[in-house]
Amino acid sequence: MRRLHVSIMACLAALALASSAFAVEQGDVAPPWRANDFAGRAVDFPAVAGGKPAVVVFWATWCGYCKAFMPYLKDIQADYAAHGVKVVAINAKEDGKGDPRAYVQGLGFAPIAVTNGDAIAASYGIQYIPGLLIVDGKGRVAYRRPWTDLPAGQTVAELWDGQVRTALDALVGK
Repeated sequence: MRRLHVSIMACLAALALASSAFAVEQGDVAPPWRANDFAGRAVDFPAVAGGKPAVVVFWATWCGYCKAFMPYLKDIQADYAAHGVKVVAINAKEDGKGDPRAYVQGLGFAPIAVTNGDAIAASYGIQYIPGLLIVDGKGRVAYRRPWTDLPAGQTVAELWDGQVRTALDALVGK
């Protein structure tokens, strides 16, 4: 029985490594998708970005990292709006306990917010929330948030804010 358990665990580990190999990385073309916003309207990506950079964040109501980063995302949207930068917030990996619509309404800013984004997250190889990417105006991934072992909170939110701003500055010539 122990040998079977070890074999199963080895297979699961191999599957996890194989699935991460299919993740969309910096330089890759971002997979296009069509989904609905919280009002039921269709959102087509990358068309919704209008040929401009887009900050794409995969979030969930239960995610402490998301809660810490969203105020920074609000400021990013305001600071880069003149450059046509859009924020696309894709709700994914919900546990059924939170209210995603209420969460979006309580953000204090209006990203392009998409509901039921699990299939989109899978197509991007998003395993952990928040998934955070920047897609340039040509549809290529210019930035993908790297793994961190920092706890949720201000420190990691400031780190991601700086990384996103650096990538956006390079794209918009700031």
